[in-house]
Amino acid sequence: MSSTPIQENKMGTMPIPKLLISMSLPIAISMLVQALYNVIDSMFVARISEAAFTAVSLVFPVQNIIISLAAGTGVGINALLSRYLGEKKPEKANEVAKNGVFLALVTAGIFTVLGTALSHIFFTMQTDDAVIIRYGSQYMFIISFFSFAIILQITFERLLQSTGKTFYSMIAQATGAVINIILDPILIFGLCGLPRLEVAGAALATVTGQTVAFLIALFFNCKKNKEINFSLRHFKPSQQTISKIYAVGVPAIIMQSVGSVMTFGINKILLMFSSTAAAVFGACFKLQSFFFMPIFGLSNGMVPIIAYNYGAEQKKRIQDTFKMALAVAITITSIGLILFHAVPAFLLKIFGASDQMLSLGIPAMRLISLSFPFAAVVVVCSALFQALGNGVYSLIVAVARQLVVLLPVAYICAKFGGLSAVWLAFPIAEGVSVVISLCLKHKIYKEKLSKFA
Repeated sequence: MSSTPIQENKMGTMPIPKLLISMSLPIAISMLVQALYNVIDSMFVARISEAAFTAVSLVFPVQNIIISLAAGTGVGINALLSRYLGEKKPEKANEVAKNGVFLALVTAGIFTVLGTALSHIFFTMQTDDAVIIRYGSQYMFIISFFSFAIILQITFERLLQSTGKTFYSMIAQATGAVINIILDPILIFGLCGLPRLEVAGAALATVTGQTVAFLIALFFNCKKNKEINFSLRHFKPSQQTISKIYAVGVPAIIMQSVGSVMTFGINKILLMFSSTAAAVFGACFKLQSFFFMPIFGLSNGMVPIIAYNYGAEQKKRIQDTFKMALAVAITITSIGLILFHAVPAFLLKIFGASDQMLSLGIPAMRLISLSFPFAAVVVVCSALFQALGNGVYSLIVAVARQLVVLLPVAYICAKFGGLSAVWLAFPIAEGVSVVISLCLKHKIYKEKLSKFA
């Protein structure tokens, strides 16, 4: 793949509303398909048993750590590469791409070894239910062994997003998710003459879809992404470039990994009451992804726009992008809040909820959903911090939101208010996070943008 001279990119010229839509909509659509896969995957697993559904829900922190490592590094790649394009420095952009692919390969190797070795221990730390341990260990072993697929998929999708080619990123991710959805019932229940694999079948369907998505994203980078050259021939890692990637990427990795710690901690608190309570949390998490995946798509599309225009010193385009993204995010999450309040029983029955799960889940959904609009503000502000090269601010918000506030409040509520009070911790934590995010947003505007005309 050859590199061509960098000309003015659409991120510096296209009107912001049209640009943000063109950048974000393909990512949001692909993430919605991903959310649909997550729900359908869990729906099929729930048909095996509630224990199987609980086991897959308990694996989520591990899956989230794998994705966090890839996506956090991808944020660093995305922000730095887009900024160099804005500064008209194509050789430096190429160097970022090459080092980004190298880091993805190293990360995949580490996770394959650690994840497969620790799969059984991870579940014995959480429960003594032999069925949950067996199902969960199988699922975790498979997704860890094939973790290279999701890590490389995310990396090559971020390279496409960095140059504004989000349509191709959408095709890769959506195709992988559709293949996953098709394979789920076939491998779980043993259709089309194949053996019944149950939870292991769900894991194999997942990694197969991710592998296909990675190969498609690689193909599009080779054939369509002419603004960068990520060939590793004669490549030597650059400590300086890797340091710059991780200056933004490490806070993003920690920020997203904090979510795994939070989920693990909340599950431990809920398992004090029952495995059904943990299943309710898993169901809520998957259902809310329908409203948060589009926002993550929005923020992914927003990062290269702001990074590019920061490199080009276009202050007004940065501000307009942030304001529009914030308005769209709050609107989407408000719709989610309304649906969680209006039809919680209908949503829970997607997972074959028992009467006990409904009695626990309906009040949980209504309380958790109060946090949605607050969370939208936090997500968009975090994307702004990352795009402007200050991932530490995003990290501060994430740690305060999910560790400093959420887990302690949830534990206190569990001890003194019972299970129904635990769910109040979510809107409380998001409310605190909004205040911190808006203060840091004001600070970073003064630090980074006041020097521009």
